Amino acid sequence: MTLLYLDTFSGISGDMFLGLLVDLGLSPEALEADLRLLPLSGWRLDVRREVRMGIEGTRVEVVCDEEHHHRTWADIDAMLRDSDLAPPVRDLARRIFLRIGEAEASVHGIPLETVHFHEVGALDSIIDVVGAAAGIVRLGIDRLVASPLPLSHGMVRTAHGNFPLPAPATVEILRGAPVTDARSEKELVTPTGAAIAAEVATFGPLPIMTLRAVGYGVGGWKLDDRPNLLRGLLGEEETAPAETDRVTVIETHLDDANPEWLGALMESLLEAGALDVAYAPLQMKKNRPGTHLTVVAPLPLADRLARRILRESSAIGVRMHETRRLKLRREEGTVATPWGEAKIKRLYEGEKLVRVTPEYESCRRIARESGVPLPEVYRTVERAADELF
Repeated sequence: MTLLYLDTFSGISGDMFLGLLVDLGLSPEALEADLRLLPLSGWRLDVRREVRMGIEGTRVEVVCDEEHHHRTWADIDAMLRDSDLAPPVRDLARRIFLRIGEAEASVHGIPLETVHFHEVGALDSIIDVVGAAAGIVRLGIDRLVASPLPLSHGMVRTAHGNFPLPAPATVEILRGAPVTDARSEKELVTPTGAAIAAEVATFGPLPIMTLRAVGYGVGGWKLDDRPNLLRGLLGEEETAPAETDRVTVIETHLDDANPEWLGALMESLLEAGALDVAYAPLQMKKNRPGTHLTVVAPLPLADRLARRILRESSAIGVRMHETRRLKLRREEGTVATPWGEAKIKRLYEGEKLVRVTPEYESCRRIARESGVPLPEVYRTVERAADELF
């Protein structure tokens, strides 16, 4: 499996990502051939070698005749949908622009279809996004992993006026992603770069891999504190990975909680978006029996769920830490039984089917309606799944 690790010590932008792909071996001629399938004119690629603080890399700049063309998200999506791009390239480019469009819609409080792009609707940004998708496909990259993205502070001039850094669309795109303080007043992570990273990569440490190539995509800044480069490590990962994401684990100890409250608290937390809620017995100070509460929360919901625990339990404080989660990919399906269809879950590690499990609520419904014991329903569903998969 071909893996690309993005070392984003100096941020990421669309042109830096294109430069990195070319530096790793993507043919500029092949890249341009893909881009010429778009119904767009008035642009060319300027590909050249440049040095930042003694490190040489590839700079890819999109030179355009037009200034800022105010295209809508619907315009761009329709153009990509109807283009002659290869389906994997077309679909990935549409997903990246959808992520940008949804962020812009949220920032401006308007429907997605009516979003007017300015900077990211300009010709160079369309070329950057489609070029990124084309390069990933041409290099045969199966998986991308990125380090936390460095966010700057200060102001940046946009078509809407002066905006704070990081740009509002950038932080909206990066909800749920790990970020760090760049300690810079230059825009190191652009909305286009954020959307590429958020859509195509997972975030985490450098995986174990056999390193095949190292590349550098050169950015437009000449910074005093770091080279403006996007470094990529390309190689082979030996095994197909499980899915990864990041979550917040919330914990607290309760020694004076009414047990009836705990049942209601679990239901309340799950309804509010918790991924998992668990209780475990423990012995607390003064030899009092207590309960250990553990909640697994999506990053954006962590604070809200923690406050709910403080309001709806006897806890006066909680502990929170962000962690990486490794999980099997799941797909839902159904199998036929003598009592009708039953839902199942197919669990995959990469593309390998690991196991198939009956879905509890579906089996319980069948057991209640048919009068058949639940264990027998489970065994029947498992046999049907074994025969099918």
